[in-house]
Amino acid sequence: MVLASLPNIITFGRLLAVPLAVLLILDHELDWAFWLFVAAGVSDALDGALARLLRARSALGAYLDPLADKALLVTVYIALGHEGYLPKWLVILVVFRDVMIVGAVLLLYTLKESLAMQPLWISKFNTLAQIALAALVLAVHGIGFPNPTVFGVTLTQGAVWFIAATTVISGAAYLRRGNLLFNPYSGGPQR
Repeated sequence: MVLASLPNIITFGRLLAVPLAVLLILDHELDWAFWLFVAAGVSDALDGALARLLRARSALGAYLDPLADKALLVTVYIALGHEGYLPKWLVILVVFRDVMIVGAVLLLYTLKESLAMQPLWISKFNTLAQIALAALVLAVHGIGFPNPTVFGVTLTQGAVWFIAATTVISGAAYLRRGNLLFNPYSGGPQR
């Protein structure tokens, strides 16, 4: 029984790491924040592998895992933006996209529209890129990872613009998927 619960326990531990990561960033302990972020990434891979290996996939894990991932990523972005390590406009863009997606899902649910909860490939790519940027910023400012400049643009600056582009594309793809937001004939309550 304990083995079957192990993936969810690891995921819950990742969720508990969220306030610690924020505290470390706000206290400018970016070296520790970097290693905690890396450990969270390892735990994400580990809990998924254990769930498959132990055949311990659960409804709780299906909700808890993406919640822990998003909570960590969004709060790290907010903390990095608050402390000036990421541009505030990028933080707002990233958070707004996630809020928009959750809002659209709730709207579709309220309108009793069916919705497949499968993430789009661009969304998976965008999330991976967002994770890479957070890790890069923490590594550059926390452990002295190189931040080379090419044509007057640092690696982190280029990554910021790349993340902005993939975030906009991903958000637009979700709006397109939720066609009822643009289709006045999609059903639901009439005005």
